[in-house]
Amino acid sequence: MAKLTNRTPSFTDGILQIYEVFNKAPKGDKPQEELVPKMTLRYAERTVGIKRFWEAKAHDVNIQRLVRCPRVDDVSTQDVAVGVDGKQYRIAQVQYPAETPTMDLSLERIDKVYDIRSNDN
Repeated sequence: MAKLTNRTPSFTDGILQIYEVFNKAPKGDKPQEELVPKMTLRYAERTVGIKRFWEAKAHDVNIQRLVRCPRVDDVSTQDVAVGVDGKQYRIAQVQYPAETPTMDLSLERIDKVYDIRSNDN
């Protein structure tokens, strides 16, 4: 595990809710996907660099945001991130910078908006 230093970033730019995509349809029926809450993370906004942007474009991925969060090993590219503004993003890539307790999430805006399961279900 990486050690904390005085260079450990603060995550003061906002909050992301991470959701797992879940199929709520009975077996054999057409899939009905919804988002199930997984965790809440604070983040620091980062700049999407030209190299990252164009390399993603070459693979038909449109990276629109890059955020740095505290490191959590349970976040994957199968999850969806939602900001406080309600915009939904597919997690296109998760990176763990060396020797820091952080992770970078490359986010791509989702055209299809998922229903979100409330916590009381």
